[in-house]
Amino acid sequence: MQIIMTLVFTSVLLVFMIYPAIKIVGFLETKMNISDKTYNVLTVVITIILALIIGAGLYFI
Repeated sequence: MQIIMTLVFTSVLLVFMIYPAIKIVGFLETKMNISDKTYNVLTVVITIILALIIGAGLYFI
């Protein structure tokens, strides 16, 4: 049940974590050369990771 509730919170947070992920990848882009494909993949991966972290935090607080 814990996993299901965490995933429910995560699914809602996916929309809100896009902006911070874009900012993080933009910061990384200023520090190193990143291709467009890598930029897109990093944005999606960081969005999912941030949503999972915040979703787990919301469940366990």
